[in-house]
Amino acid sequence: MRITSREPAEGRRERITLVPETLDDLWHLTYVLEPGDFVAADTTRRIQRNDDQMRDTGGEREHMHVTLKVEETEFHKFSNRLRISGIIESASREDQLGQHHTVNVEENKELTIEKFWKPDQLDRLEEAEEATENADVAIVTVEEGKAHIHTVAQYGTEERAEFTGTTGKGEFARGRDELFAELTSAVERLDADAIILAGPGFTKQDALDYIEENTRDLTEKITTVDTSAVGDRGVHEVLKRGAVEEVQKDTRIAKEAELIDELTKRIGEGPKVAYGAEQVQKAADFGAIEHLLILDERLREERGAEGEWAFDVNELITTTEQKGGDVTVFSSEFAPGDQLAGFGGIAALLRYRLE
Repeated sequence: MRITSREPAEGRRERITLVPETLDDLWHLTYVLEPGDFVAADTTRRIQRNDDQMRDTGGEREHMHVTLKVEETEFHKFSNRLRISGIIESASREDQLGQHHTVNVEENKELTIEKFWKPDQLDRLEEAEEATENADVAIVTVEEGKAHIHTVAQYGTEERAEFTGTTGKGEFARGRDELFAELTSAVERLDADAIILAGPGFTKQDALDYIEENTRDLTEKITTVDTSAVGDRGVHEVLKRGAVEEVQKDTRIAKEAELIDELTKRIGEGPKVAYGAEQVQKAADFGAIEHLLILDERLREERGAEGEWAFDVNELITTTEQKGGDVTVFSSEFAPGDQLAGFGGIAALLRYRLE
């Protein structure tokens, strides 16, 4: 994320102009934008022509600059865009005012956001700005006859490829080198800055030996990690052990994996934990929250018209921070976020037991 300017606006709002540079940045903006915010950007809009001499063709698209009052945002990670829908508050064509429009925001497209910024939203922008310097990381998990490739992003991990093949002897057995060759070729195409090679047993070392012999330039990017499984479970182990943090400092998903493990550990032990809206609110009232965990999607719902909790979530966050507690907003795109959703989308690690 590149922030190009910040300036005060009317009524204690702040106007921030920024350029999302990656798919991660677009994802961050999904949870920054809320109904009632104002977004200004260049766009195209189909304009109906008032010309009796021309056949109606449904209108022609015209470039214009618009400011929308936001009603809805939708992140499309597979088409690399963020859709922002709302009512046109100002435009380079006055005859378009008051009409509904959708701006498609893609990487490297500048936009200006004017709103009442909440502390966690500004933290999110800062995190996205700092993440620009982080290395792109691929996690390769491999065991006998099977391999997976995941990439690490701010919005979670994504499986990019899976390879299977028999190994051993026999007329129809697939040689290990064939599997390693296919894996190596796929990793090369990713062009990642860092690669974590993980898995149980000695297969990952054999894969590394193959890469060293055949693609030496790739070897210097690789770090090996022992895990008990491959695939999603193996990736979770890699994140929990902090291997990604060594090459991608302050990555949010590694922190989330660590926090959710601590939460489940404390739930098993009994003391110093609260989960669910009612318990967490009670803990906040007592000033007992050491670390508040909240799911991004649930946070957005509670800030909007769909909220169900009996308290103001913004006040809860403010109270937690004022009393010295930390707050982490979990990504709903990653496994720890799925686990947190099972606890009602909100939980807290406590300084002391309430009962």
